[in-house]
Amino acid sequence: MDDFLIFTSIRYDPLLLKIPDLGFTNTGWNQKPSPFYMLDLHRDRILRAAVHWGWTDAVATISGDEGLQTLQTFLQNAASEVGNGPHRVMITLAQDGRLGYQISPLPGTNLSNLCPEYLPQPYPGNSAQPKEGKPPIRGPVYDIFVDSRRTAKSEFTHHKTTSRAVYDDARKRAQLVPGDKKEVLLVNHDGHIMEGSISTPYFWRDGKWVTPPVPRQFDVSQGSGGNDGTTRRWALERNLVTERYVLASSLVDGEECWISNGLRGFILGKVKLYQIPSHID
Repeated sequence: MDDFLIFTSIRYDPLLLKIPDLGFTNTGWNQKPSPFYMLDLHRDRILRAAVHWGWTDAVATISGDEGLQTLQTFLQNAASEVGNGPHRVMITLAQDGRLGYQISPLPGTNLSNLCPEYLPQPYPGNSAQPKEGKPPIRGPVYDIFVDSRRTAKSEFTHHKTTSRAVYDDARKRAQLVPGDKKEVLLVNHDGHIMEGSISTPYFWRDGKWVTPPVPRQFDVSQGSGGNDGTTRRWALERNLVTERYVLASSLVDGEECWISNGLRGFILGKVKLYQIPSHID
């Protein structure tokens, strides 16, 4: 398959410029400050994909400090045409190194959901959670469904590209439409949760938040087969979560989980199993 682009979707939000003044620490790129949410991690993910496919011109475009500056300047030019509100910027990278973008408005998000200092325990039982630090706001709550079919692990589930049929199909089966406060979880052929159709999931297991494992480089024999997302990496590097295989059969109807992505940060969810058939294909 040659007719695809590598892409990542990044949040442009001038509110992020206030992060240092509001007492947020250890936020990484946004400590600079910068209106582009986790820009360096977005660059890293598309660079890893370009290296994987041997796209030498694309690698040259975004490698090193110069490549990161190229990407930042490209985004600044793209964002110059919009107002002060938050926007989604979908950045595409072609094999020949060309960058492209699409831009559209986004709703506001609390800074604590973009840069949480911990994820609260599920209710009930979170009264013991330490008071120090800034947790994410618990609303709105998304309904989290489980796909009724299994998905094969592949390069196109490990890396984010415009070849997204498996995700689109999962969303259709769950009857999701853009704007829904809903997500669907993909399941691999071993019965493990891979990821959400547009997010990374986190589950409470043995007293900690866990997320399905993803190897640094694509290897069909390792990990659950999902994407190494930007907010996922951010949370792992700050010990908010750890990696662990999660069987779809271990999910409980109504259990709280968290999901995250590079547009909306961290969002509370509740698992809804009533749409799951008696067996997964």
